[in-house]
Amino acid sequence: MSVKAFFMKSKISKAVALKHQPVALIWSDQKPDGAVQFKERKWGCIMWLAASAARGKVAVCDRQTFGCFGGGIGMGFGDQYKNFPGGEECFCHFLSSGNDQWEQGRQTAAQVKPFLTAEAHDNFVHGERYMKSPEQVKKFIECLPITDIPTTYVAFKPLSEVDPAQEKPQVVIFFADPDQLSALVVLANYDRGDNQNVIMPYAAGCQTIGIYPYQEARAETPRAVVGLTDLSARVYIRKQLGDNLMSFAAPLSLFKEMEANVSGSFLERPTWQSLVKTK
Repeated sequence: MSVKAFFMKSKISKAVALKHQPVALIWSDQKPDGAVQFKERKWGCIMWLAASAARGKVAVCDRQTFGCFGGGIGMGFGDQYKNFPGGEECFCHFLSSGNDQWEQGRQTAAQVKPFLTAEAHDNFVHGERYMKSPEQVKKFIECLPITDIPTTYVAFKPLSEVDPAQEKPQVVIFFADPDQLSALVVLANYDRGDNQNVIMPYAAGCQTIGIYPYQEARAETPRAVVGLTDLSARVYIRKQLGDNLMSFAAPLSLFKEMEANVSGSFLERPTWQSLVKTK
């Protein structure tokens, strides 16, 4: 199989009966023609861009159009939490107990109210409560593999549209239901010699398809990253791709390894075939 054919047609996608196309995440200094992009400094969820690519539409973001501060971090545009309204301290309260707990937070909440939806302002004031305390959020930030990528853009493309002579995906992303996710986990461990080749970190949905796979790509033996445990991202993805999906992000080298292992594997045996028949 030629390199180009390898990218144009994924064996994994067919074998696990994916409903949506695999998505290539690509670093680039050129914006793809006709790509969907958020307006500059306007709110949006990066997962919408990934979902657009899964549905066949190229999407892109840069340092002015990453949608939200967590998304800026997730895509590798440095530590954007420092730019959150009120600074990192307000973000730590936002993700946990809320900004009505301290004076600077209350003042910032009043300042940003005209620019937020009612729901967003309520979350800013009372907190999303995803972590117990601001102190725990600080530890969360310290543990993130925050990255500053060397290119202007991050593009999301349907894998079938990637030209390997011109583009090198950093990550390949699958949107999978529980059966399909199970198969991807088995395949990621199929030829590794150990059984811990998939991780599921606590992070935003975009961070589990961006900076965590970036970190794995730098490892001697890269692992896949399961995501969409982010409840807010799940709400957004439901509107784009439907229910009961998780993300599975594989650094390019692992994706190639998994592709090479489809033939002759469990994916051709009766147990998996019996599950495929229900799709």
